[in-house]
Amino acid sequence: MARGDDRRQTAEGRAARRILGPGRLGRSPRGAVLLSLALAVGLALGGGCSADDEGRGDALAVAPLTVVQRARVLAMSPLPPLPPSPSNAYADDEAAARLGQRLFFDTGFSSNGEVACATCHDPAKAFADDLPRAKGVLDVPRHTPTVLLAARQPWQFWDGRADSLWAQALGPIESSKEHNFDRVAVAHRIVALYAKEWVALFGPLPALDDPKRFPPHARPDADAEPGMPQSALATAWAAMTEADRASVNAVFVRFGKAIEAYERRLQTTDIALDRYVAALRAGDATGGGALPPAAERGLRIFVGKGQCVFCHSGPRLSNGAFHNIGLDQPAGAPAEDRGRYQGAQDLASSPFNCLGPFSDAAGPEQCAELPYLRLKEAITLGAFKTPSLRSAARTAPYMHAGQYATLADVIDHYDLASEHLAPIGPRESFLTSLRLTAQQRADLRAFLDTLDAQPLDDSWSRRLP
Repeated sequence: MARGDDRRQTAEGRAARRILGPGRLGRSPRGAVLLSLALAVGLALGGGCSADDEGRGDALAVAPLTVVQRARVLAMSPLPPLPPSPSNAYADDEAAARLGQRLFFDTGFSSNGEVACATCHDPAKAFADDLPRAKGVLDVPRHTPTVLLAARQPWQFWDGRADSLWAQALGPIESSKEHNFDRVAVAHRIVALYAKEWVALFGPLPALDDPKRFPPHARPDADAEPGMPQSALATAWAAMTEADRASVNAVFVRFGKAIEAYERRLQTTDIALDRYVAALRAGDATGGGALPPAAERGLRIFVGKGQCVFCHSGPRLSNGAFHNIGLDQPAGAPAEDRGRYQGAQDLASSPFNCLGPFSDAAGPEQCAELPYLRLKEAITLGAFKTPSLRSAARTAPYMHAGQYATLADVIDHYDLASEHLAPIGPRESFLTSLRLTAQQRADLRAFLDTLDAQPLDDSWSRRLP
């Protein structure tokens, strides 16, 4: 090795240690954000290949990983143990998961009897759908994200307005565009159809047979527009006594917690990248042949010139943060979507957050991220959550409003990132046009195509009788 190359490798080693250490860096959502920022700094330190470096030589050759690139690749696998859900005491209860599975597939929890959680989160479509934007009782303004691995995310929804899967599950039920149902009707259906298993798991259900106390339908106006008159459902809810509303809320919350227990079982592992990284750790510089040559070249672009690891870092291939990448709102979607700016405010005021009255958390220390919410900061305008790229090839279309039909379209967006102006809020300053060659774009796509996982155990991906 030439002396100059030796100095470069030594500098890269120091950079890798700075980027990936200390070991605590990735253990919380804030740590994940710090890690992604460190990775970005790593590119400035020379950790990624320059456009000239990647353009030299045989375009079809697989170049050796640099020290920093190898460190980034090793950080992408394996998935760590499933994190706990401190606000849900039933999160890992097998009986709760099986009950939640039945609830997840039940179309009766909708105003038209046709919409279940599984309607949009279809197991046959990687627990997503193939629509640009979801279709519930009415058209929904955002794309359906997959539920696979969602239990590993610190925030739920594209705007992060829920901090647990159980709180997320409650939102669509009372959304007028999704299930268009209500919490009193949920309680009535639980009593009518699920009483035996419910009582065995949660204890006694309230007696709901007095229609004056418990009307067939009632809910707060969760998604009412400001200044609009109170709905009949909200009027009925306000007419109930505080004790009766509390009884219904207890059922409604446990409904969500059972669904979370089920969704925590929706874990996919053993993608080709996991096998590749395991081989690297074992000393096989070829990754054991787990990736075809085009995907290997694409991986090097992913952790180098492509700058994908700015946001898609760590084992989930997501930093869990929110970014404005300059996406226009497509036809049929609202002209403006404030994203995390509104989502953070909704989360802070939600009674279903980790610090709220329905949380099972032992203390505020178990809800460590909530105090750090960035409220009403302009930088969060138009910012949306970074999705995991595991199983990405099966969850088209892409982005928060289904702006892009294919992964090739997504790559094209980043290839010309500097030309995309954010319709609202400031676009991320680190986004620059990549100017990839046609071969590099094809290789990056080949890598993304390998991130698909083995199918789930059928016992968790079907409707139970």
